Amino acid sequence: MVKLVQLLVRRDDYTHEEFVERWRGEHADLAESLPNLQKYTTAVPNDPERSSHDGVVELYFEDMAALSEAFDSETGRAVQADAAEFADVEAGETLYVEERVEFEA
Repeated sequence: MVKLVQLLVRRDDYTHEEFVERWRGEHADLAESLPNLQKYTTAVPNDPERSSHDGVVELYFEDMAALSEAFDSETGRAVQADAAEFADVEAGETLYVEERVEFEA
């Protein structure tokens, strides 16, 4: 399983609350239709005024080929274009990782 992790920063013309509403609403609905997507999670800071990022998104795919196929698709391009409308896509970091659970209660 491959996971794409992005630390998101809102565009200056959005408040944190507006960013979260758009991201978890309209954008999440669009992202749900990404080909090959296995799991999609979002997280927002408890105290956004003290955080350097406005959110964290995790997208799970079977492998890197499935991830590439998803973002090379028409839907993938639409998801990326939509994100650029409310997030400063250059400001946050992106990680591609293989998750391994070390412990789970």
